[in-house]
Formats: sequence, structure tokens, C-alpha cells
Amino acid sequence: MSNIPHVSNWVNGAHATASAERITVLNPATEEPLATIDATTQDTVKAIVEQSNQAFTQGPWARADASDRYAVLSKAASLLRARIPEFVELETQQTGRPIREMRAQLARVPEWLEYFASLARVYEGRVTPFKGPVINTLTRMPLGVVAQITPWNHPLLIAMKKIAAALAAGNVVIVKPSELAPLSVLKMGPLFQEAGLPDGTLQIISGYGRDTGKYLCESPHLSKIDLTGGIATYRAIAPVAALNMVPMTAELGGKAPVCLFPSLAVDDAVKAALFASFIASGQTCVTGSRLLVHRDMYDAFVELLVSRVKALKVGSPQDPSTQIGAVISRASVARCADFVERARRDGTGRVLCGGNPTTVDGKGFFFEPTVVETSPGTDLACNEVFGPVIAVIKCASEDDVVRIANTDTAFALGASVWTSDFAQAHRVASRIDAGIVWVNGHHLNDPSSPWGGFKESGVGKENGQDAFESYTKLKSTVINYGIQPTWFDPEIQGARYG
Repeated sequence: MSNIPHVSNWVNGAHATASAERITVLNPATEEPLATIDATTQDTVKAIVEQSNQAFTQGPWARADASDRYAVLSKAASLLRARIPEFVELETQQTGRPIREMRAQLARVPEWLEYFASLARVYEGRVTPFKGPVINTLTRMPLGVVAQITPWNHPLLIAMKKIAAALAAGNVVIVKPSELAPLSVLKMGPLFQEAGLPDGTLQIISGYGRDTGKYLCESPHLSKIDLTGGIATYRAIAPVAALNMVPMTAELGGKAPVCLFPSLAVDDAVKAALFASFIASGQTCVTGSRLLVHRDMYDAFVELLVSRVKALKVGSPQDPSTQIGAVISRASVARCADFVERARRDGTGRVLCGGNPTTVDGKGFFFEPTVVETSPGTDLACNEVFGPVIAVIKCASEDDVVRIANTDTAFALGASVWTSDFAQAHRVASRIDAGIVWVNGHHLNDPSSPWGGFKESGVGKENGQDAFESYTKLKSTVINYGIQPTWFDPEIQGARYG
């Protein structure tokens, strides 16, 4: 254990002195330690927030020209793009996701920096049609110090979504990545410094969510909290944030329906389901974890799906041919197994394939890709597994598909509609209650496209102009060049005060 590296917090432009208590980061595919990180204490968090506030009020970033922010973020994108292979290797090791997925995903991450750099450069204020000889300018200003709580499933992508938007708007950012996969995010500190970001503008701190994350989000000196996590975490943070009048953006998970209609060839429908359901071993917030299949194609679809799922290769994430990698932890394996066992025990589901923990070469946290036939309203149909355990449900009609998609769960983040019927595609997509609806696609993402859900899937948006504006406050400046303040003069008629 003493031979593994320690990666300490990135604070004020340098790696800080290591904390006394440390957390070991494991490779979930091998169970071997990758590094240790700081378990940041409450006093340290408090000091970092104070230093960050000083960096915001006295440092150059909040007052930098848009062109300067553009230059720094663009340079950071170039540096990151040149180093993608090393980040791919690190993300594969710390998440257990197949390297083929990491290569595809991380190749696009610099686009978020480029998009928000460009948005900062071209964003324009407004002048309202204010009545009378008055000019009313609307300008957006940075909020201050913002806290970002990022997850383990897409460590670099989700962190960069948040960091890029917040920095483009001129804020000082404190990121607390998940203790399960923080290493790629910690590497971003020196990269941004090399790009020219002033020291103290991006702080990256490690620790358990229940401790370090809690201490950070309880600070009354924050100007915003941006969380990607579970509903329990949101419910723990939100009351304190409300008490401190700190606004929140929260992306909290989902139970995405994949709506499959018989105008689609069965082979294409199965390909759609595999892609929607098993990317990242089902560990994404928009995993297509509910396959809502029209009865007219159901039997043929299920037969082919089970055949294809049984053939998926579970293996070492480092092997480019591996299709299903590890889940993040032993607890995740247990969670997957518990969902399957409850379905069996309660008689609410029939396991069509998979359903068991497994290993690769006797090691690692793996779970077989699993399909369970179930019905609306069951535990598996309603609740998020966050693993490769997928519910398949037979639906009687288009109306049945829409009803189950909208009412079977409290989540409403993503959904996909698969059909070759143009009219049906528009009709069903318009009726689905979700923040993101894909037609003949799933997982599609772009820095310009707002990302966020309804109901218990969260509040606010990542990506796009909406995210940028959420990291600003709107200032209205009213300039009077012709209305005299004569209200209290004697015998004045038609004086205006409003």
C-alpha cells in the first residue's frame, strides 16, 4: 500500500499537503489500489471556501474580458485533446468501463470547453424597450464561488460539463469529485494552470460525500451548488442550501423508457435496446433500463434480445473487444443482485438471461448483463438499478407505451422512441414526459443541447445557453436621460415616478 501514489487536493494552484486521513481508490475490474486521495476535513473545507471567496473578489477571473476567458478555455481544450490517451487509460482504470467506450467518450470532452469558451466570447447583453427617455441594459455577471459535486460514472465528462460553464461565466469553482473515481478530475488542475487559468480559480478537493461533500455544501458562502448524484444526496443538501439561499442545479438519475414499435425491424430494435441499456454496464443516468415493447413484435424481439445479451463479452476493460466492463464497487454488485433476487422471490419478474455476480480471472466487481421480464408497477420497473439489469415489459398499444413511460416511475430524465413511422415518432415524442427525448437514438449528447430532467430526475440544466446563464446573475441598469424628478414640485401635472 505504501508504494501506491497519493494525489492530494488541488488548491490555489498547487497540490496541497496531504491530509492525515486518506482514501484508497480501487480499480473495480481488478480490486487493486490505484492511488490514495485526501479525506478533506471540515476545517480545511472552510479554509478553502474562504480562500476561494478571496480569489473571486480580488482575483482577475471575474473581471476578465470575455476574450481572455475564451483564450484560456480554448487552450485548455487543446491541451486536453493532446492528452486524451492518458486520460482514457486513467478513466478505464478507475471506472472499470471498457476502453472502447472511454476512447469514444473522452475524444469529445474538449468540445465542452470549446463550446463554453465560444459562448462566453459571443454572449451579448440586451436593451429592453423601456418606455420613455430611458435606456435599460441587461448584463450577466458571475455568481461567485460555486460548488460542484460530480459522480463516478462519467468522471471527466460530467465534471467538464460543469467546470466549463462555470468558468466561462467568470466564477471561482470548487469541485468535489466522487471518492470512487476522482483521479482524472484531479489531473485537470495542473492542465488548467498550464492553460493560463489564475491560481485559486479552480479548486479540486477529495473526500467522502457524506463528510467532505456535506461540509462543502453546508457553507453559507457559496453562490451555487451543482450536483449530479442520487435523490437521497439532494434531499440531504437541499434544505441547508435553501436555508443559506444558495440556488441548486441537480441531475439525480432516471429510469429511461425505450419505446419500441413494430414498424421497426426486430433486428434494429434489438440493436437499439443493447445500445440504450448496456453502455457503461448500465451505469448512466439515462440507461434505457425499461424496454417498453409493443406486443406485435414482443415475442420475436425478446427471443433475439436474449440471444444477443447472452453473447455480450464480459471481460477486462483494457481489452478493446470487451463489451461489458465492471460495475464500480462490491456494493454495486450487491445492489444488482438484490434487484434480481427480489424479482424472483416476489414473483414479479422472470429472469430471461444473466442475473448473477461474476468475475474476470477470479477478480473484480462484475455482474452478468441481465434481462428480466416484468410488468408495470413492479420494483424493477419503477426503481433505478444503476447496473446491467434491464426490465422488459410487453405493451398492448401505443397509448399503453406512453402511459407506462410516464406513470411507472418518479423519474423523468431521458427516454427514447424507436419507430419507422414518421407520424408516430412525432406523436409519441410529444407525449413523453421527460427532459430529453430521443427519436431513433439514445445517449446522444452535445455541449449545445440542454441536459436535465423533470420530477425526481432533478432541477435545472447542464449544457447549452441555459447552463451558462444559470452560472450568472442578471443585472438591470436603468439609465434615465430625460425624466425630471419633479414628483414633489408644486402644481406638477402628469409627473412620472414609475
